[in-house]
Formats: sequence, structure tokens, C-alpha cells
Amino acid sequence: MASITLGGNPVHTSGELPAVGSQLADFKLVQNDLSVASLSNFAGKKLVLNIFPSVDTGTCATSVRTFNASASGLENTTVLCISRDLPFAQKRFCGAEGLENVVNLSDFQTGAFGKANGLEIVDGPLAGLHSRVIIVVDENGKVLHTEQVAEIANEPNYEAALAVL
Repeated sequence: MASITLGGNPVHTSGELPAVGSQLADFKLVQNDLSVASLSNFAGKKLVLNIFPSVDTGTCATSVRTFNASASGLENTTVLCISRDLPFAQKRFCGAEGLENVVNLSDFQTGAFGKANGLEIVDGPLAGLHSRVIIVVDENGKVLHTEQVAEIANEPNYEAALAVL
């Protein structure tokens, strides 16, 4: 269980992030068209998983915009933006912003992705949502980098995440 903060107040997550060097667990997440995507949909690609509480908050929106801008220049890499937002909200946001270089995935149905990766917030006002996390994996699903952002309102370290690619 990680201890993080929201507005300086302590909150906790459901566990620990996957260890660097481990294999990312398979997942089933909902795409904008309501179809289900799994890790195998991205086989052979490096992945940047940009995970956050909700696209409807300023910091989360900034992270999606920032990774969208970086994604077009990344070779053989896909950026996955993952939250518990409904796929309709994710699609609306990216459409309104003109963001086309990221893939939105939703864990709205069960929250299983957040639980499996130890990043679900378990207490405080955002309980049940995902904490702000970056996970980078190689073409084989091996974890290269993780970051659990200590204060939910802060942005992740984009440079550190992209440097491992």
C-alpha cells in the first residue's frame, strides 16, 4: 500500500506498483467504441501508461495533452491514457482538444486494472479512482519504469518516463 496525498492530506492505494523488470499483467479495458482491449492488442509496441483519476481535472487533462504532444515523435510507442472515466467522457475530451496521438482506455466497469496494479485509491474523497501513475513497458510487456506521483494534484515526471524509451 502506497501512501500519497491529495491536497496535502494522506490517502492510500490498494498496493504497490509492478516492479521494474516484472511483466505487466494482462488487462481488459474499454475503448472509446466500447470494445475491450487487452495487452495483446499492443503486442510488439512499447507502451507509456498514463494513469490518472479523471480527465475532467486540470492536472489529468494536462498529462493527456503533454503525452499527446510527445507521442507523435516516439518510435514504435503507444501512449495509453487510463482512468475510470466513462469512454464517452474520454472521447469527448480528446475530440474537443484535437488529441489524436493517445489511446484512451477505461477501467470503469470493474476497476480490476487499478486493483491488479496496486494503484486504486482506497480512502479519502477519490476512493475507487486511480491514483496518478506512469508505467512504461517494452515491446514484450516488461516494466521499464514506474512512478507513483506522491501528490495527486502534481504532474508526473514526463522526462523520466520518456527517457527509458
